Amino acid sequence: MTLGDILVSVILITVIFQFWRIREIAEKAKSHLNQYCEDNDLQFISVARHKTRLTTVKGRLDWRCVFCVEFSSNGEDAYTGTLVMEGLHVASTDMPAYRIN
Repeated sequence: MTLGDILVSVILITVIFQFWRIREIAEKAKSHLNQYCEDNDLQFISVARHKTRLTTVKGRLDWRCVFCVEFSSNGEDAYTGTLVMEGLHVASTDMPAYRIN
């Protein structure tokens, strides 16, 4: 095994780990949004990751993901909000004003 093989293996393992980490963040975001919608009597429609970048969170290097969220308050109208996750922690949830029936 050469140094090049070891380097390729380390890079591959790092990429796989980071993919797994981003999936974990996305699952945590969806879980938070389901609970948020349930608490506020909203219908959760969908979530999609909009932006992902590497940043420092509490002195550690981690992912900052911005998600676009679709929800409905009455089953007829759809609204789009945003959720920002820094690592596994919710940094902000921004939902627009919506109609209450």
